[in-house]
Amino acid sequence: MFTWIDDFLNRTTMYRLVLYYVAGLLAVAFIFSFFGLLPFNPAALAFSTVLITVVCAAANWVAAKMFDAATNVESVYITAFILALIITPVAPPDYAGIGFLVFASVWAMASKYLFAIGKRHLFNPAAFGVALSAIAINQSATWWIGGNLWLLPFVLAGGWMVVRKIQREDLVLSFAAVAFATIAATSLSGDPFSAILQTILHSSFFFFAFAMLTEPLTTPPNRQLRIAYGAIVGFLFAPNVHIGSFYFSPELALLIGNVFSYAVSPKGRYMLRLKRVEEMAKDVYDFVFAPDRRFSFAPGQYMEWTLPHPHADNRGNRRYFTLASAPTEPEVRLGVKFYPQASSFKRALSSMKTGDTLSVAHLAGGFVLPRDKKKKLVFIAGGIGITPFRSMIHYLLDKKERRDIVVLYSNKTAADIAYEDVLDRAAQEVGVRSLYAVTGEKASREGIYSGPIDANLISQQIPDYRDRTFYISGPHAMVEAYEKTLHGIGVSRLRIKSDFFPGFA
Repeated sequence: MFTWIDDFLNRTTMYRLVLYYVAGLLAVAFIFSFFGLLPFNPAALAFSTVLITVVCAAANWVAAKMFDAATNVESVYITAFILALIITPVAPPDYAGIGFLVFASVWAMASKYLFAIGKRHLFNPAAFGVALSAIAINQSATWWIGGNLWLLPFVLAGGWMVVRKIQREDLVLSFAAVAFATIAATSLSGDPFSAILQTILHSSFFFFAFAMLTEPLTTPPNRQLRIAYGAIVGFLFAPNVHIGSFYFSPELALLIGNVFSYAVSPKGRYMLRLKRVEEMAKDVYDFVFAPDRRFSFAPGQYMEWTLPHPHADNRGNRRYFTLASAPTEPEVRLGVKFYPQASSFKRALSSMKTGDTLSVAHLAGGFVLPRDKKKKLVFIAGGIGITPFRSMIHYLLDKKERRDIVVLYSNKTAADIAYEDVLDRAAQEVGVRSLYAVTGEKASREGIYSGPIDANLISQQIPDYRDRTFYISGPHAMVEAYEKTLHGIGVSRLRIKSDFFPGFA
């Protein structure tokens, strides 16, 4: 049913999807305002949107020059369009309103540079811009996008796609559960059901949750912390929560949540200098970098990699990749598979020369080794999905740590097998057993199995599979197929972990 949607989501980065989402909402709002379905005219909406976008772009350019920082055009447009969707549109001669738009836009962009620690911004830019406006010039956002029933289906449909793409259901659900519980408990009318219904139909609840709460750079790195983050913001989002005479607004709730997120998240942005490129398999290369300073991470985690380049395609200049290196290694490795129709990001990566730099930030991910070293594991990898397992296994080698692990690694041909040297070393030194499967040719040597990794192969090669925890990494469709296969042979959902990160495709 959702095949075409999944295909679109897999081909589009999270940032580009959010940009499409907010731009689409503005386009729909413009049409509705033309037919009188919104309380302002299309000229005012067009004027406000253009003004906010121009001011945001100019302020971002100036700030980036002042702080000598890399910029991301998509994030500028996303912030500008969010501001246009939450601040009531104005047009001349409403110069007070125009001043509000300019003030909020300038400070939204400035916050990314002035309130950044380790080159990572602390606050959601749009939330900061409107929060400061309320305090400094007594002008508040109306969040008009959330108060109109005509727009609600579009907010929900696009927002569902964003959450489906980035798999942040846990964050949104914790936010919703606590927000609704708090709204019900603090209802002044004595009718909690009506209070919740009013929030659903006539507030910014859904747009706030889908477009702003889920911003990756200001959310915590793992599931448990995300749930706590959503709960904190959900509690403060409830309109009747207050300290004395001070009531929280949606933007203030988010900013307080941002502070919590920063406190519990890895800090900083790192610059990586390219040292060399190593060919690991057919069309698979490891880009080996020297970091500007050491940083710690758990084997299997991912980071956001930023490589500014001209004429970026719809996947943009920021991508999420798993660290192929282990934290015990002095260098940082990025394992990449190149396809005939490579993205602009990968083309820019392939053209890097020794000494060129890129930046990484937002370390995250819960696809890591269990703390219990006695837990028996199975790693199922497809193609370049082997990278998190390379990180984990190299870590075990460096630590000389033995664990009961079986690796099932599927590729089209034997030439596509990457990191075979590490896997073979692990078999000899720490007892990790690997089985290579090829689906596009007959097995050419011992240790390679012809055919797919299916239920029969799993049950034959791993008799105690019901006692093991399965880790699956690879293309999204492959991960889903193996999850179904494992469910079909009696593996509990609680014993299956799949690799995921925003922008995964």
